[in-house]
Amino acid sequence: MSLFDRDKSSERLPVTLISGFLGSGKTTILNRALGDPRMARSLVLVNEFGEIGLDHLFMEQVDGDMVLLQSGCVCCTVQGDLDRTLRDIARRRGDGLAPPFERVLLETTGLADPAPILQLLLNNPMISHDYRLDCVVTIVDALNGARQLDEHIEAVKQAAVADRLVVSKTDLADIDTSAHLRARLEILNPGAALYEVVQGDIDPALLFDAGPFDPTGKTERVREWLNAEAHDRHHHHNHAHLDRSRHDAHIGSFCLTFEEPLEWERFNRWLMAVRATWGDRLLRVKGVLDIVGENQPLVIHGVHHTFHPPTLLARWPDATRQSKLVFITRDLDRATVEASWTEVEQAPSG
Repeated sequence: MSLFDRDKSSERLPVTLISGFLGSGKTTILNRALGDPRMARSLVLVNEFGEIGLDHLFMEQVDGDMVLLQSGCVCCTVQGDLDRTLRDIARRRGDGLAPPFERVLLETTGLADPAPILQLLLNNPMISHDYRLDCVVTIVDALNGARQLDEHIEAVKQAAVADRLVVSKTDLADIDTSAHLRARLEILNPGAALYEVVQGDIDPALLFDAGPFDPTGKTERVREWLNAEAHDRHHHHNHAHLDRSRHDAHIGSFCLTFEEPLEWERFNRWLMAVRATWGDRLLRVKGVLDIVGENQPLVIHGVHHTFHPPTLLARWPDATRQSKLVFITRDLDRATVEASWTEVEQAPSG
């Protein structure tokens, strides 16, 4: 009998976090996405209806804080705190008091640090019973993005933890400005897919359903989500030629690869020590592990001190069974983390 949970993604609603600094174009991209027939049966969570500019899409009031849009999507305001809102929505959906929906799109405020929201989705059992984190999409303004990265640590964190980076308003920025910003984002978050758009025009399929858990069993999503090779290439590349701000110069990413299957107790003991010692510096950790005694890959995913319960996937994405663990950190380098693992690995068992 396995120690770990099995993938129950088909039983839980995927949540996409849409992040980005003030004025980055989140609303424009969200509006365009909601007009696509494939995005019907989506629930959009916003702070206030007026903030998102969806008035022209309203069709009917479903409840005091919930409206049905012409596209078939549902829009709901966050009441009080996100935890309570998500639990209330799950209850109403289960009782048939809300229109059926298949995914949740959560737009954050421009100044929001995504970490607390990710922690809620990853490790609150009352939330993870009904929801699962699908991916983080961060919008960056091509014209003002570099300045925002220079001046605001929130903008840096938003970009660093993203699975998808979307550079908006590329028609307003000159070629050199766009190229410099793209190069900077590729250093800040080499594992994220990066897209450039004009007037919010992008295929929603590129942004959503991008997490490691897939109810249809498409194992290639696991490889794309981890993108370990990109972090390896980034670690070995010299970026001294590119100016970096006082904020993003502190952000780094790297991938640890383990050639042999891992003993879970030893590995978990090490991971708990890493969390306890450097949790504040762990912007995001995600990995696919080969565990002794398990035939299936184990997915782990965490933010700061909070980690999602380890989950077994149905199968490996390819023939190579190898543990890979990606770290996105602030003021924490690869050598320090590797040294801590070596110390645990060489210690006597027991």
